[in-house]
Amino acid sequence: MSDDEEITLAALLEFKNEAAARQEEFDRLQQEAEQRFDDVNNEEHDALIAEKGMDLFQEDWQLSQFWYSDKTADILADELLDGADEDTVVCIASAPSVYAAIKRKDQSKLPTKQIYLLEFDKRFAALARNKFGFYDYNNPLEFLPELKGKVNRLLIDPPFLEEECQRKSSETAHALLSADKESLTQSGVKKYRLMSCTGERMRDIIKKVYPDTQITDFYPEHANGLSNEFACYASFEGKSWKFQED
Repeated sequence: MSDDEEITLAALLEFKNEAAARQEEFDRLQQEAEQRFDDVNNEEHDALIAEKGMDLFQEDWQLSQFWYSDKTADILADELLDGADEDTVVCIASAPSVYAAIKRKDQSKLPTKQIYLLEFDKRFAALARNKFGFYDYNNPLEFLPELKGKVNRLLIDPPFLEEECQRKSSETAHALLSADKESLTQSGVKKYRLMSCTGERMRDIIKKVYPDTQITDFYPEHANGLSNEFACYASFEGKSWKFQED
């Protein structure tokens, strides 16, 4: 065996060992979630999530899974939570890395406990537990029924850069969002916030399906260097972005 072959074999073995260790850790986490699904104060479970985060979940490119970088996920999480109060209902659809960013925070200091994850990949039930709901954009009105018309703040990240996916995802968004878009939180911040992170080339479609949003100067980045140019469309100017001029 040549030196190059030995190096390749060693690298492959290392990769397999890392994958096996990650799977073992995830299996333990999932088992704990199933056994104590309703125990939202499970400190050991939350500590593991906070420590490992998205490292527990291998991307599946066939599902168009590309995790955000920690910096991007933190910014999006902060904008969702900024000025929220205990009555604010937050939902993250198809962006589990942002939910993981919230799980990394001190849970005792979150402004609201009503933070939900809608996601096609059922592995993430281990992450969100009793705040997880299965979601397939092909069935846009099938999601946790208790969220219909109740969500104040929504981040939605359609998995595919296709018009059909964007339009069906927008059906979900409009069904989720509360009709009250003017009320304020206890800190005087508007309770309503809508964000959609997707490809810049979806710009014209986003204008049609989310007419109250504008493209911002914040550019989401992915952990593994996804080459597609992404943009953040929002209904508000936040601490991390301003609107771009059309």
